[in-house]
Formats: sequence, C-alpha cells, structure tokens
Amino acid sequence: MVDKGPLLMTSWRATGACNARCIYCNVDATGAKAPRELTTQEAFRLVDEVHKFGVRWFGIKGGEPLTRPDIFEIVAYAKSKGLNVCLLTNGVFVDGSIYDNLVKNEVWTSVSIDGPEEVNDQLRGKGSYRKAVAAIEKLSAGKILNGLACAITAINYRHLDHVCELADKYRANFVWFNHLVPSGRAKETMQLAPSPEQYEWVLNHIWDLTVKYEGKFEIHVHCPHFARVVKQRNIANFDEWYERKFHGKCTYFAFGGYVSVTENGDLIPCFYTDLSPTEHMKLGNIRDKSLQEAWSEVKASPFYRSFQDRRVLKGKCGVCEFREICGGCRNRAYAYTGDMYESDPACVYVPESLRGK
Repeated sequence: MVDKGPLLMTSWRATGACNARCIYCNVDATGAKAPRELTTQEAFRLVDEVHKFGVRWFGIKGGEPLTRPDIFEIVAYAKSKGLNVCLLTNGVFVDGSIYDNLVKNEVWTSVSIDGPEEVNDQLRGKGSYRKAVAAIEKLSAGKILNGLACAITAINYRHLDHVCELADKYRANFVWFNHLVPSGRAKETMQLAPSPEQYEWVLNHIWDLTVKYEGKFEIHVHCPHFARVVKQRNIANFDEWYERKFHGKCTYFAFGGYVSVTENGDLIPCFYTDLSPTEHMKLGNIRDKSLQEAWSEVKASPFYRSFQDRRVLKGKCGVCEFREICGGCRNRAYAYTGDMYESDPACVYVPESLRGK
C-alpha cells in the first residue's frame, strides 16, 4: 500500500511534437519531437516514481500528447498502478481508435479552447475551433470530458464567457483559465499579454463567472493575484476558498502540490519554467534521480527555501499587504526583469504603503 504523498499531481510534457502552432505556446511545440524525449521504458519508470511517491494524479500534456505512438501503452501502465490519468489535447485526434482508447482506459481528457470560433482560430489556427468542439462533444458523450483549458490573452480576454457556456453545455468538470507567461513561443509574442488593467478587469469577471456557474462546474485560475482580487470582493468564506479551491498559487511559495516533468525528464516546479537561462531552477532529471531525492533536495535548497519568507520579494510585491496570499508569479517576474524576486508586472494593484509616493 503506497501512502498518500505530498504531491497532488505530477504533470508530464510527453512530447514536444504538435500538429498546431498556437501563437502563445509556452513550450514552443513544433512538428518535431523534443531532444532526448523519454522512451517508453523511461516513461514507465516515471510512472513507477510517481506511484512510489504517493501521487494521486498523473497528468499528460505536450505538445500534443496524442501524437506519441506509445501513449496508450503508458496510459495503461499508469492505470495498472492505480493512478488517475488525465490528459490535455487540442482535440484534433480525438476520433476513431484514439477516442476508443481514451474511453476504454477512462482517461479524464481536457480540451484547449480560447473563445468563440473567430477569436479561438486567431490564436490557435484556422479550423481549430470546430475540431475542438467536435472533440468536446465526443468526450462528453463518452463521459470522460474533464475540463476546458483557456489561455488569457489581450485578444480573447473579453470572450471567456463562451468557454464557460461550452463547459455548461457539455457538462465539463472544470474550466481552467491560464495567465500568459513569457516562456517558449510566448517570449516572441509578448504583445499578446494583457495589460495590468485588462488583467484586473478579466480576473474580476472570472470571479463573476465562478459565482454564476457554482454547482455546475469549477473554475480554476492559474494566476497568483486572482487571490487578491477575490479577497477584495469580500467573500464570506475566503480562507476556505483559498485553501481548498484556489489552484493558482505560485509553486515557488506553495511548493508541495505540483511538479512538472519535461519531455526529456527534467523535473521543474512549474510548467512555465524556462530552463535555458535558469538551470538552477531544475530539480533534477528523472533518468538519474527519484522524485523522493528531488523532493528532499528541494526542501534543503537555499534557493527554494528563500521563498518561504515573502519579505524577500522586491518592489511593490515585497511591501504589498496581500503578499501572503499572492506574492505574484515568479516566472513572469523573471521573464520581464531577470530577477526571480522582483515584482510581477501584470498586477495593477498599488499597495497601501506606496500610495501617494
């Protein structure tokens, strides 16, 4: 019997290959595999490590994970270990034997979609909306539709209601709204990032959508300062919501719920981590280090331990009265300033101590 471990999920970027060229892709997925992708046997070892560490969910993403010829061998192996398996796809390949295998293996499958057809196709490529909706319909009929994933950009931030309408219609379990961090291809399209004022509007609107659809599906927001926005809405049960329902905490502060594994087996704390200039953020590689070893080293690491005292933060994040529930996105701060401890430039809020200065 494997004990429940400290991680809720280990998410694996199974491949760098993808049939699409979304203009904001945070991993710069292309038509080719990433260098040194894990082999089938190495993926089995990853599953073993996830299982031994007591992780409950094994998440699979890409690239487009359904382009891996051995994906269902790996899925079946994970299921044989008793893991819950979830997968994120653009929906193009959800048909025929692939769809049958998703249903047979009870893979909770999510689909990426970024708004109404015209808006979505501007971001994800012409024809992608109709293929995504077709996949959503099939997955819903097969009772394995998990959620809809949507990136918040300057192009679609006023069109997110449509994603929630689809989730309601097809009985999804959740909608996941992701903020835009300049990693991967998004480093070349930084103009897609919403302004701080646009973020403030859309995060407030997402809370309105959360209230509107409560009891139908969950809405998760991967953006640390969403917590500050919700706190300012004066909801009665904020502490409970923050502890149990808010999944957008920056992993550098809240390390303990999530680890991402890259195509080549590198272990990273957040899927937005860009390792090219920041090798010190890597936790190791699954080829030569167990999850337990990586976990023990992280707990002893001066770099990661430094984030336990949020007074280490600079600029307005360091003096903000909401820093204990927010603290900003460290990867975004690094992408814009070159300093992991600097302020998150996506937040419009001015702390009380800085007003009038």
